Amino acid sequence: MTFGFASSAATSLNTSANSASRLARMLEPAEWAAAGIPLLRNPREVVSGLHSRHRPAPATAVVAVLDHEERLAASASFTRRSTPADGWEFRNVLLAHLRRVIPHDLRRRTPVRTAVLLYCREGDERWTEEDGAWMWGLRDACTLHGLRCGAYITLTRGGWQVLGEGRGGRRPDSMSPPGDLADAGADMDARPLRTASGAAEALRRTAAR
Repeated sequence: MTFGFASSAATSLNTSANSASRLARMLEPAEWAAAGIPLLRNPREVVSGLHSRHRPAPATAVVAVLDHEERLAASASFTRRSTPADGWEFRNVLLAHLRRVIPHDLRRRTPVRTAVLLYCREGDERWTEEDGAWMWGLRDACTLHGLRCGAYITLTRGGWQVLGEGRGGRRPDSMSPPGDLADAGADMDARPLRTASGAAEALRRTAAR
């Protein structure tokens, strides 16, 4: 009986510790806003371009790298697994996709390229713990890949929103049909783009070396 009680207590303690660790690996909106994340000059154009290229459905994340002129240099999309939101796990998957589509900039003194994350999810525009974990993961992945940490954008039924900035719009939303890339803005197609995704469509299967 004593052994059984001790084992149960240990399991409870481990569960509590894991939960506390996950909570530590997330950022709240105030922390994100205070981190000095660079503002997008034209967030609507960025969102529309990524939506047209990757056609995200709920639970799909799109990580993109922008150059110093805010042109899209590379992007990748993937579906989030049904596991508890953990910034460490999100960091690892973001880093893996960044390594697939673009070389790191760790040799530079200061980053010249910026990574942004668009996450399509259920719910409304209000911040969630899942958003906080994505923010933590994006910031850490950028540090490890030599990039500037850029905007975190949610795409819901109500539209899109740049968290921590208060900027957003109604279109596209999580239910919008894919738009025409020609209408997404000239800057999004101003240079050869490398993309990677697990989606079925040919456009979304394009893989970078």
